[in-house]
Amino acid sequence: MARDDRANYESYQKDAFDNPPKGPIGVHRGNTSLLSRSIPYFIVVIVAILAGLLVWGFYSGELQKAFTGHSESQSQSVAAPKTEKKKAVKEDTDTTSKSDTDTSTNQQQQQATPQPTQQVNKQTAVQVVNATRTTGYAAKKKAVLDQAGYSSVTAGNATGTLPASTVVWYQNDSDKATAQDVANTLGIQAVEQHNGISQAIVVMLLN
Repeated sequence: MARDDRANYESYQKDAFDNPPKGPIGVHRGNTSLLSRSIPYFIVVIVAILAGLLVWGFYSGELQKAFTGHSESQSQSVAAPKTEKKKAVKEDTDTTSKSDTDTSTNQQQQQATPQPTQQVNKQTAVQVVNATRTTGYAAKKKAVLDQAGYSSVTAGNATGTLPASTVVWYQNDSDKATAQDVANTLGIQAVEQHNGISQAIVVMLLN
């Protein structure tokens, strides 16, 4: 004879286990949100992307370039003061060279500039002094100067201190050219500037 489970179930008196409360109880967990369940997947995806970028940078050389560029920038920043110092030294050298060049150019210009030529003035007073034992020697030289065009020549005998040899003295710088012409006319080599003479040009004749 078959068992009548329904009859047997219903024949028992119902208790608390026959009507359990709704929802999880005991060690059971409730339902979690979608965001909480998605966080592990996001973490896995981000880690995978970072790992892929690291592998790509290593094999493509970009990672090495990044580190190398950083090192080079530090080296350049350290070496920058030396470069600036060298540049300053170079500028000083260039300035000195330019100054030397300007000085040399000025000297060349001064040398190239023609100096004013002194003119021979045959109207200048010339005195011919005879310091020899030859009578009329000063007058003879005076005649030579007269023939050369000098118009103010006098002759006389020497007195006082005499030079060591025949010489043509002149008093002022403006008379130097005329004194040199007088010496050339008379065949005298020595021409000197002398202060305190009685005329602008004095010819001292000695043996």
